[in-house]
Parts: sequence; C-alpha cells; structure tokens
Amino acid sequence: MRTAEITTAQNVIIEYELGLLKDRIMAFILDFIILLAAIFLLAFLFITAFGAGDAYGYFTYLVLLPVFFFYSLFWEVFNNGQSIGKMALSIRVVRVNGNKPDLSDYILRWSFRMIDIYLSVGSVAAILISSGEKNQRLGGLLSNTTVVKVNKSVPLRLADIVKISTRDQYEPKYPQVARLREEDMLVIKAVIERYRRLRNPAHRQVVIDLTAHMCEVLDIPPIKKKRLEFLKTLIKDYIVLTR
Repeated sequence: MRTAEITTAQNVIIEYELGLLKDRIMAFILDFIILLAAIFLLAFLFITAFGAGDAYGYFTYLVLLPVFFFYSLFWEVFNNGQSIGKMALSIRVVRVNGNKPDLSDYILRWSFRMIDIYLSVGSVAAILISSGEKNQRLGGLLSNTTVVKVNKSVPLRLADIVKISTRDQYEPKYPQVARLREEDMLVIKAVIERYRRLRNPAHRQVVIDLTAHMCEVLDIPPIKKKRLEFLKTLIKDYIVLTR
C-alpha cells in the first residue's frame, strides 16, 4: 500500500493512502459508460425533436463534443476533485503539497489525458502510475497532483482508539470538545501516531501547532507542556461525551 503525506488547512500532516491503479481504471470505465449514455440520450432527444438534418451537425460540434471532452474537467473542478466514477471508487484528486488544486491545476491535468489515456490506450498512464513514487500519471506530474483514497481500506473508528465503557468511569476534562467532529479526532490521532513513529522537529512542530489550534477552537488557555497528553485527553473526552 503506497501512501502520501497531505497537509490540511490547519497545517496538520495526514498520511493518505494513494489511489490504486485498478481503482482509477474502474473509475475511468464508469465515467466513460456514464458519458456515452449521456451523449446517446442527448442525441436521441435532439433527433426526436428536430430530426437528423444539418442542425444535428451543429448540435454535435456545439454540444456533444464539448460534453465528451470536458466531462472530467467539469466534474473535478466543481466537485472537489471527484468525477462520478471517482466518487463511486472513493478516490479524489489532490495536490501533493497539500493545497487544494486550483483551476489551472485541473486544466493542466486534464489537458494531458489525450497522451496519458486516449492516444496511448492508457499505457502511458498505467506505466507512470505503477512506477511513480506518488502514483502520478503525466498530467499529475506536471500539475503536481495525485489521486488518493477518500476512505482508508480498513476504516478507523474512534472505538478502536481507547476502551472507555461509561462516563461513570471517566469524567471529561474538556466538555466543549463534543462540538467537534469525529474527523477532527481522527486528525488528532493521526498526528499522535506520526509523532510516536517519527520524533523529528517537523512532527514536533505539528503537535505544537495542533495543540495551539485546539486551544483556540475550544476557547481554553494555551497548553505549554504535556501537549501529547492534552491531545490524548481530547480524544478520551470526545468518546465519552459522544458515545
């Protein structure tokens, strides 16, 4: 399983599972089927309403061809890096530096589909994705983007983090943590785990930044010491309060 480090808007490093080649192929096939179905439906409706005369030629150039060529670009731009096929396979386009792709990234990535997929029958994309460190096809390399799984292969549940049966056995220290989401708690857990495995200055700074951010969000005094214990306490409190 290949992974990539993606930084969130709060400067928290999360290790994402990269999208597998087979998932990306299945997403492409699903998108292609949907695209063909949409084109045939549009063509049928037009011919039914206006016939197959000269007007149909203009309809093909002005509507059907743009739908075919811009389908993937449209969905990725307006649906946060996911086409319908990518949504079904739980994968998404992201930038490898952690920022959300902008319009120019999507356009650059899309513009090389002709080489990556169509002209080479997918061979260029398959070779580069299989051999590259971050599973990037040519368009991904040039746009500095890749595809990651939205959900991990083995779902991570908060119930797996700590085992606390009832509130009678544990009194939460920060009750306001109940306002947060489970995704926030999983980010905290990911930071703790990465710091345990890689105790370097970069991950230590992430712990400091995340602690400061949590203190600000929860409106509590800054925590200057025992930051890991503080983050662990937030997870315990959240589990008890939301169970």
